Amino acid sequence: MSYLLKTLTKKEEIDRIIRDTIDEVLVLRFGRCSENVCLQHDEILAKSVRDVSKFAKVALVDVDSEEVQVYVKYFDITLFPSTIFFFNAHHMKLDSGTADHTKWVGAFHIKQDFINVVEAIYRGAMKGKLIVQCPVPPERIPKYQLLYKDV
Repeated sequence: MSYLLKTLTKKEEIDRIIRDTIDEVLVLRFGRCSENVCLQHDEILAKSVRDVSKFAKVALVDVDSEEVQVYVKYFDITLFPSTIFFFNAHHMKLDSGTADHTKWVGAFHIKQDFINVVEAIYRGAMKGKLIVQCPVPPERIPKYQLLYKDV
C-alpha cells in the first residue's frame, strides 16, 4: 500500500512539504517499506487518506536515504514506524500516555484510531495548541521502552 502514498527521500522535499502545508495536518511516517510493521502502518494510512483529505496530508519518509538522516537524528527516531505531525510548519505533539510526546511510535491498530488522532491534532491546532490529548484508548497505544544513547 505504500506505493499509494507520496514517498520523500530528500531533505529538501521534507522541508518543502512542511513549509507548504498550510491549514492542514501533515503526517510524516518515518520507516522502511520493507518492514512488516511499516507495511501494516502504511496500509492503515493509505486506507485513511481519503477520509482525512479535507484536513490532512500524508507522506512517507524513507529512513534509509542518507539525505533525511538529519531529521532522523533531530526527532530521535530509533524505532520504526514513527509518525510525526505538523500543522502550519509547527511540530505538533501528542500526549498518549507514553514518555515521548513528540511522535507516535508503532503502527495504529485500526483505521479509526489514525483518523481520530489526526482529527484531534487538527482541532487542537486550530485552537492554537501545540500538544493535544490522544483520543485512542490506552489498550490500543503501542508500548515500548525508551533507550537513551550516551546517557
